[in-house]
Amino acid sequence: MSLIAKNRKAFHDYEILEKYEAGIALCGAEVKAVRAGKVSLSDSYARCCDGELFINHLHISSYARVGFQVPDPYRQRKLLLNKKEIRHLGTEVERKQLTLIPLSLYFKKQWVKIELGLCRGRKKWDKRRKIAEKESKRKIRQLIAGKRSV
Repeated sequence: MSLIAKNRKAFHDYEILEKYEAGIALCGAEVKAVRAGKVSLSDSYARCCDGELFINHLHISSYARVGFQVPDPYRQRKLLLNKKEIRHLGTEVERKQLTLIPLSLYFKKQWVKIELGLCRGRKKWDKRRKIAEKESKRKIRQLIAGKRSV
């Protein structure tokens, strides 16, 4: 498994409840651009329409040596999941007011896969509390490491 892109902002802005792995339908030039690492996951999201799952605002830059057909970098792309999983995600998003956010994009063997997170948005005070917890854990680790070296 080789990581192509990771959405670090999602881990800060959202509380991730569940993770799913999905395939993504790409054209040939887009796969070459993905291999070159020209992908941005920021501000992208997935939504369910008519029993199908689509990802919006996933930016894949155009490949340099593409022919006359240049796909739109922000076009809507279809995600490939089992029908049961799509139905479950659609009901969870509607019922609990959750969001589907792409967390990472990677190669699994020769296939491009995307990791989706079923997320709940964090409030500003949640983000501050999380940062404070991280800092306190870091300080404790530093103190413990300092005592061991003495």
